[in-house]
Amino acid sequence: MTTFNEKLDKYAELIVKTGVNVQPEQKVVINASIDSAPLVRLIAKHAFLVKAKDVIVNWADEGVTLERYKGAPLSVFEEAPEYRVKERTELAKEGACFISIVSEDPDLLKGVDGEKIAAGQKAMGEALKEFRELTMSNAISWTVVAAASLGWAEKVFPDLPEAEQVPKLWETIFETTRINTADPIKTWKKHDETLYAKAKDLNEKQFKTLHYTAPGTDLYIGLPKDHVWVGAGSYNEKGHEFMANMPTEEVFCCAEKTSVNGYVSSTKPLSYAGNIIDNFKLTFEDGKIIKVEAEQGQAILEDLVSTDEGSHYLGEVALVPDPSPISQSGILFYNTLFDENASNHLAIGSAYAFNIKGGENMTRAELDDRGVNTSLVHVDFMIGSNKMDIDGVTESGETLPVFRNGDWAF
Repeated sequence: MTTFNEKLDKYAELIVKTGVNVQPEQKVVINASIDSAPLVRLIAKHAFLVKAKDVIVNWADEGVTLERYKGAPLSVFEEAPEYRVKERTELAKEGACFISIVSEDPDLLKGVDGEKIAAGQKAMGEALKEFRELTMSNAISWTVVAAASLGWAEKVFPDLPEAEQVPKLWETIFETTRINTADPIKTWKKHDETLYAKAKDLNEKQFKTLHYTAPGTDLYIGLPKDHVWVGAGSYNEKGHEFMANMPTEEVFCCAEKTSVNGYVSSTKPLSYAGNIIDNFKLTFEDGKIIKVEAEQGQAILEDLVSTDEGSHYLGEVALVPDPSPISQSGILFYNTLFDENASNHLAIGSAYAFNIKGGENMTRAELDDRGVNTSLVHVDFMIGSNKMDIDGVTESGETLPVFRNGDWAF
């Protein structure tokens, strides 16, 4: 029987070799909570085994974060730390790869002054604009992975004894990232090929519009001309493959900024800025969000949509079949990295430049002209279910089924 430590080591190796595909003499930047220290140390070990030049770790602590939001004045959140921004941007320009380990308690900032949260999100978004453009055009390699923590595990498995919660969450992470297979790296390669084939089918069809229908949803999303659907793996500007999210079950594209009309309802809670937003509905007109309704987290959602002009529009359009392994697990993770891979989802804010042919080499003005949205934010929210149908409308006006009852129709 494989022990926990053996699985954790295999997970770290997968993150290094498949997640960011560390190259010799490359710097590795890790953003993680102190709770994730055992995983971070193993990532560092495997990074140096493949001849990484250095491993730089930016630590965070949930307790300190909470006390900061409770006690620091608003002015602190209105300004981003310049030294951190410069460090991240300069390392990216040097060709470093970036690993973000998510493990946050979804309710960490519940009850905290929403004005501070909104100010902090906006300030960091503005400060990291250049860095975000590098990641969203795939100039660099980056990945988002997960680590179990007590606060998160308590939210996901509230009915388990406390001693079993974190181990259960770790085992779920291992299962969904394919660590429990004989050779996770080979398994991920095969998975990447499967998603690439589905993206290839969609790219050949070049739908002009997607029409989503489900309980609480009737939405038309226009797709820009020469759009590109992408599967799991991506390539950076040097031609090195990486996996931006692990786990991932999606193929995704970008919306045409002003061609979204109708309404859409969430099907899973959204964990955003230390708060839960749940049972919400967005209404669109000519691409713009004109109405926001939420049973929980209304003010937080309104602040998100109001971040800047681009946050009133959609960026990403992602398709995930309801029979995906994460969906079939029946687990609600309260974490977008996992919940988005159980459900069709959309993203408020920026689109990825590579989701349009030649977009990686376009200026911001050229992308704007093609209807590719830009914003300080990119926040995924889940809309899929086994009751969702999607039709694709071609340039000639032909309508073809894409999803039926939450699964692929072709």
